[in-house]
Amino acid sequence: MATTTDYSQAPINQQLTAEDKIGLFRQLARIRRFEQATQKPYSQGKMGGFLHLYIGQESVAVGTVSLCGEHDHVITAYRCHAHALACGMEMNECMAELFGKATGCSKGKGGSMHFFAPDKNFWGGHGIVGGQTPLGLGLAFGEKYKGNKGACLCYMGDGAINQGAFHESLNIAQLFSIPVVYIIENNGYSMGTSQKRSSAYKDCLAQRAEAYDMEWDVVNGEDLYEVRAKTQQALERAHEKSEPTVLEIVTYRYYGHSVADANHKKYRTPEEIEDYKKNHDPVLLWREQIISEGIITEEEATAIDKDAKKEAAASVKFADESDYPTVKDVFDDVYWEVDNDTESGKTGRHFFND
Repeated sequence: MATTTDYSQAPINQQLTAEDKIGLFRQLARIRRFEQATQKPYSQGKMGGFLHLYIGQESVAVGTVSLCGEHDHVITAYRCHAHALACGMEMNECMAELFGKATGCSKGKGGSMHFFAPDKNFWGGHGIVGGQTPLGLGLAFGEKYKGNKGACLCYMGDGAINQGAFHESLNIAQLFSIPVVYIIENNGYSMGTSQKRSSAYKDCLAQRAEAYDMEWDVVNGEDLYEVRAKTQQALERAHEKSEPTVLEIVTYRYYGHSVADANHKKYRTPEEIEDYKKNHDPVLLWREQIISEGIITEEEATAIDKDAKKEAAASVKFADESDYPTVKDVFDDVYWEVDNDTESGKTGRHFFND
């Protein structure tokens, strides 16, 4: 994944202050520590359902989301914890959701795959592979319809690019000039199947956008500067021209497809995993980068990491001590009309026109 261009010199990165760069490291550390803190309670049975960890991919969410403005939206698949935290959600509400507690961001009803924060323009967290891609299209269309310079960053894994809904979305996006940026987080393995065995392609996955006459690019996901520079180009295209883009960000996950994936060291070698941890870790690389720039010292970086670890541990305690939803709560948050006691909600006829 060697980078030949110095993306630190890109205009969007030249705008970063020392404080901004430290803030990016803090986000990387917080996401890493949050994900690590989930593993013990999951193994203890305190979390239900699946748990898809983002460890190894942190620079993708942090780099892309760092560019979002007031009218930009984020929607993703089931590996959603990092995007949620990058959008400004708190560890407590996220960890509590993993525990299925009433204090969770989805009131304990969504779990790992369904984090939401509409007030932060974060729209989930979706368990259906590729199901978020037409929704991202709709979010972007909404901003265009309202006349705003906005866009939607719509994330998916490399396996989702074979879903029909994704291709239908690309077709609509280009036909109607929708300002959506589709981001393929390519970690190499669709669940447990290597890319070459799961997807037909010539040079890369993003190249499929050519069939729709759409702009595309491939990004080195371990280089935070490159992630920001190339994502900014796509966002400018969306904001200024209302045109879509497909970005393929090459990254890697250290653990299985989910924590329940017991074979993740069989369909790839332990040596491959260790090589990425040692030579391509996005958290360590950014830490080394800002230390080399004289922005932060080793001691200061370690202190930030320790704070992130403490915050993650505190969120586990918060989640553990929080109450579960009651049986009565199952009737809430089903339909907006009913929850808000509107006339149609009272009559049960809000799906039909009189």
